[in-house]
Amino acid sequence: MTGINYKEQAKLLKAIAHPTRLHLLEIIRDTNPCVRSMEEALGIAQPTVSQHLSILRNLGIVESERQGHQVCYKIKNKTVLKLLDSID
Repeated sequence: MTGINYKEQAKLLKAIAHPTRLHLLEIIRDTNPCVRSMEEALGIAQPTVSQHLSILRNLGIVESERQGHQVCYKIKNKTVLKLLDSID
């Protein structure tokens, strides 16, 4: 046994293997944005953005922080940054 959790790795890869989530991760990586600015950048409605962010948050890929009335995001799992670099 190698101690590698392949099921967790597969979940992470599956989560980021969606075009919208990849775009979200690039936006979050570059700016630590709030939800409203992600809506504008992607041109999609807030509920859809929130659904994608929920998937990323539940897997520990991103984390949220309340700033006044807004919720902003940053990358929590630094391995994801390496993955994004490797596919660019």
